[in-house]
Amino acid sequence: MFKEKRKVIITCAITGAIHTPSMSKYLPVTPNEIADAAISAAKAGASILHLHARDPGNGKPTQNPKIFNKILPKIKKETDAVVNITSGGSPHMTVEERMMPASTFKPELASLNMGSMNFGLYPMLNRFSEFEYAWERDHLEKSRDLVFKNTFQDIEAILKIGHTNGTRFEFECYDISHLYNLKHFVDRKLVDPPFFIQSVFGLLGGIGAHPEDLMHMKRTADRLFGNEYLWSILGAGKNQMTLASMGAAQGANVRVGLEDSLWIEPGKLARSSKDQVIKVRNILEEFSLNIATPSEVRKMLKLKGIENVAF
Repeated sequence: MFKEKRKVIITCAITGAIHTPSMSKYLPVTPNEIADAAISAAKAGASILHLHARDPGNGKPTQNPKIFNKILPKIKKETDAVVNITSGGSPHMTVEERMMPASTFKPELASLNMGSMNFGLYPMLNRFSEFEYAWERDHLEKSRDLVFKNTFQDIEAILKIGHTNGTRFEFECYDISHLYNLKHFVDRKLVDPPFFIQSVFGLLGGIGAHPEDLMHMKRTADRLFGNEYLWSILGAGKNQMTLASMGAAQGANVRVGLEDSLWIEPGKLARSSKDQVIKVRNILEEFSLNIATPSEVRKMLKLKGIENVAF
């Protein structure tokens, strides 16, 4: 006899620092494009919207609060989705730059990378050769010699800002060591459960995207955090839907969106993050799983409520 269906959180990452505008004409760039893409994803079933911003003139990632201020109020007006503001920004930014939007707008949720890592985007130069803006090629080429800096001091500073603002975190773990880093802060009582762990697979410099990698991440998180965490799966590029499906079958929540993958199927660009939300929602519903609503997510993650943000 079937028990009550499990509720699955769909996070949608609208745009980010991995891809550049020349890679897909569907990647949202301007504040209106990003806000509209986020609203469409929420209406399709995403209960959490993970947000980066871009310079509307050239599409370069930016953490300028003035740009975010053109995005956030529109999303809040049109949806009740949980807004998750990046504190990662871009690996080319300083930690101070990366922290500005979350510090300014005091969201319910913010992302937090749980360790420094090599961050290799340069293999994309083998697939994309023509760029509209000079910064795009530099962005990829410079990643040959790039450490995405997230020291213990950096992480602690961001955690303290979150505590002051009542912001909780999506802990982005790109490798097994990042789970142990999180456990370090848990042991120091700088983080309270439930821990929302976003396992990131398939980016060069982090853990791979093999099913055994997924299982290793889950086994380790289970051992370290027991029943005090909520698990979510992020598969980069071609791994997006495959790993989301495998993870969901094993109890995970899922993350999709054009930040993580430009594709909807092999050789076909996704026209929007909404299309990826619809596809993963169909997969989840075929598994007889229910999609968590924003109000349910707020209870699951013990968030402070949309009325307590600063936008």
